Amino acid sequence: MTLIKTTYNRRSFLKSSAIAGGGLLIGFNWFASCEPIKKEEILNLPEEWFDINSYLKIGNNGVVTIYSPNPEFGQNVKTSMPMIVAEELDIDWKNVIVEQAAYSPEQFPGAPFGQFSGGSRGIMMKWKPLRTAGASAKHMLKKAAAKSWQVPVEEITTAKGVLHHKVSGKSAGYGEMASAAAKLSIPEEVKLKAPKDYKVIGHSKKNVDGLKIVTGKPMFGVDYQMEGMFIAMPIHPPAFGMTLESIDNSAEIESMPGIKAVFAVQTYVDSYKKAYFDTNAFPEIIAVVGNSTWEVMQAKKEIKAKWKPIKSSTITVNQFGRDVKVHTPAGLENTSNHNQQMNTLMSNKMKVVRKDGNPEKAFKEASKIIERNYSAPYLAHNCMEPMNFFADVKENQAHVAGPLQGPGLITPTLAASLGIPEENIRTEMTRMGGGFGRRAYSHYVVEAALISQKVKAPIKLMYSREDDMTNGIYRPTYQATYRAAIDENNNLTAIHIKAGGIPESPLFANRFPAGSVDHYLAEEFAIDSNITTGAFRAPRSNFMAGAEQSFLDEIAETLGKDPINFRLDLLKRAKENPVGETNEYDAERYAGVLKLVKEKSSWGNNDANLHRGVSAYFCHNSYAAHVLDLTIVDGKPIVQKVTCAIDCGIVINPDAATNMAEGGITDGIGNALYGEMTFKDGIPQKNNFHQYKMIRMGDAPKEIEVHFVQNEIDPTGLGEPPFPPIFGAVANAMYKATGKRKYHQPFLKSNDILG
Repeated sequence: MTLIKTTYNRRSFLKSSAIAGGGLLIGFNWFASCEPIKKEEILNLPEEWFDINSYLKIGNNGVVTIYSPNPEFGQNVKTSMPMIVAEELDIDWKNVIVEQAAYSPEQFPGAPFGQFSGGSRGIMMKWKPLRTAGASAKHMLKKAAAKSWQVPVEEITTAKGVLHHKVSGKSAGYGEMASAAAKLSIPEEVKLKAPKDYKVIGHSKKNVDGLKIVTGKPMFGVDYQMEGMFIAMPIHPPAFGMTLESIDNSAEIESMPGIKAVFAVQTYVDSYKKAYFDTNAFPEIIAVVGNSTWEVMQAKKEIKAKWKPIKSSTITVNQFGRDVKVHTPAGLENTSNHNQQMNTLMSNKMKVVRKDGNPEKAFKEASKIIERNYSAPYLAHNCMEPMNFFADVKENQAHVAGPLQGPGLITPTLAASLGIPEENIRTEMTRMGGGFGRRAYSHYVVEAALISQKVKAPIKLMYSREDDMTNGIYRPTYQATYRAAIDENNNLTAIHIKAGGIPESPLFANRFPAGSVDHYLAEEFAIDSNITTGAFRAPRSNFMAGAEQSFLDEIAETLGKDPINFRLDLLKRAKENPVGETNEYDAERYAGVLKLVKEKSSWGNNDANLHRGVSAYFCHNSYAAHVLDLTIVDGKPIVQKVTCAIDCGIVINPDAATNMAEGGITDGIGNALYGEMTFKDGIPQKNNFHQYKMIRMGDAPKEIEVHFVQNEIDPTGLGEPPFPPIFGAVANAMYKATGKRKYHQPFLKSNDILG
């Protein structure tokens, strides 16, 4: 049991309020928990609700509404976060209603990341606040019961939403004490459960939105409706490096059936200092507004506009309190030129980020040197639900609603662009049809709001798939060169990494294998671009893991060692006698997932018809390892099975966690084999799925087996950690199948036949 303070950053993050009558926001019982419940067990809906704190309210009959503070885009936080509250509250899950909380920095402090989904930080950051919310509510209920029964609060126990006093035999449901509890102040500290006492956490619960999803209920931004609402769609420049000069036939377009207006939209106020997530290649677009999506799409085809080259610029960006200069070059960029630029820099000296020992001497004296080059292209996010947002701006207030990962990130920009105070903007968060980092860059929210302000009416902004795929924000393009020095005794003595990209370096200089070899050198570079890039599931790691793990397999083969045993030897060195003092990873936990995946995959008992690749990686505070088995059928790779081991601390919802790992693995295989965006004269060369290949059901693994390391470490990341290492597992398995190494993503071109 743990004592914890109920304050957060010198202010209370739990707020108690007086009695609050109210109605129900959404469905109840098995519609929330997706667990069939016998009719006689169903509680009636409460006639009155009592707000206990920001995270929950209790009905007069014991039904509990738990608010999920973070946006939901498929990672299942809308189920797992309330489970954490329910655990400490001691409530029966079948009596829980789950609601998506609206954006409220007052109720959920920590802006701009108080209600942010991304970086695999949701559960990790909310672990203590959510537990504290549940434990505080339970304490207040116990205190109310103790006062009512005139007994010491220490003698009150709870179970499944019922308060008990064993000495007197008295008991009461939470609903009976909710009114009195709501009047009490939040306790200064509360006791939290020990993991051994968990009854909700660690026990699988169905997705609270599951029934709504499979029955097609309106939950997503594209479903949002309001009476009198218009549809708006954007037209952005045809190429990166261009901007709007003029609209030549707006009057003609406005005379088309169902069209209300055509005009230019500038998304940023000139005086506004952009923040890190204000990334947007096209700050001025054309908006077409009309009655229906079809009418607007037809009007878009008839727009005649002139476009002009952008000028190079350098601006100061507020990067979480630190001013950073960002340079945007002019010109129309090409993938071929990008590759030449990176190749040139790879052959030059660059910024040294870390240096251990004397790598220059080690390479000079080496008996053998292995050197390999790796590359990865731009990737489009391609969320299933294209960008969209609803906005209704009236005078000095705004109501916006839709799918976004970080409402706190865009609200300051929205307020500045509209000229409306932040506190006058009401933001609803709908369920997202995918995020993967793309919806952290919410320029489309500002576009929607400005269009509504201009037409003085509610609108829903809709991107077509072509708008979405050609508007960024892309995964950057990267290159890396790995070198290894091997001495005359067949020992690895040094590793040298050079990595860079457009417009950022992917290097993590203090991650494995740093700390495991005596001599180590890491260098990096970055090249400016006007093609907008940003976070893409497991940023930077999604490239470096594949390159690193492929290279480690080559070293192991050169040394004549088993690939898993070779990695374990390096990790043993990093644990027992580490080099350097800034190694980011825990060598024992890293080795733990490799040992677990080795056991569960029956590594070493190989089927002659299967080609196996192994890979492991640390990112987002968690560890993941994969063994991938594939066969070659008619010249194409078929993934038969992936065995996965993960150490992410305490697992809240095992089934959902398994689903997340399965999704990351499948997504990674698709991107490794097929993912690629190229540019010619600033123009994206793919604009829909007939050109941009995504993984299909037939390409997905036939079987995925996920295992979690059992421990009592506080939860860490899970949405992203299974994704990066699958790239290396695919590459290493394909080598075993074909005898040819894969150094450049995507590993398959459209007509590739493997032998």
